[in-house]
Amino acid sequence: MDRLLGAADSALRTLFAQSRAVRPVPEAIESETALTLEERRQAASLMRVNHVGEVCAQALYTAQAAATRDPALRGHLERAAREETDHLAWTRARLDELGARPSLLNPLWYAGAFALGLVAGRLGDRISLGFVLETERQVEAHLAGHLDRLPAADLASRAIVAQMKEDEAVHASQAAVAGGVELPAAAKGLMRAAAKVMTTTAHYI
Repeated sequence: MDRLLGAADSALRTLFAQSRAVRPVPEAIESETALTLEERRQAASLMRVNHVGEVCAQALYTAQAAATRDPALRGHLERAAREETDHLAWTRARLDELGARPSLLNPLWYAGAFALGLVAGRLGDRISLGFVLETERQVEAHLAGHLDRLPAADLASRAIVAQMKEDEAVHASQAAVAGGVELPAAAKGLMRAAAKVMTTTAHYI
């Protein structure tokens, strides 16, 4: 019951509360020039996708923490979720600065990611950690792609995404050290396909 209440609380805070970062928002070294309307739209679409990714990260880690019976692993997953809260707060703050809204489908994304996290958790701790490992690898690659697509003049968004990419690499490494196993190629492909649907939709909605 405590885990269920904790999971419900996490969902409500992620979807409806103002997330608060522990670390300050990453700042660009150079002064930013004004963005054109088209650059603002492009940046907003990409940062909305990144915000959705952080909503899903909260759901995944919360579900996997609830599913494991290992207190040490639960603590590891809960710490990772807290660290990802910085990303959630940063991306939402940047959306506000760009005058853009988060995805209207965030409750759906959260529910889907939570279900995946529960399934991964039920398959065993090493597979659950392997799921974290593969997820973070794919997210790191996705963020690298966004650094290529973000307007060159949008130094604020680029600084945030660069720090997020660095953090995701650390989380992947931690999952591997903790015992995460490599997932089958088919599972990795399904994860990429699901992520593609999410990112394509969230770009607009």
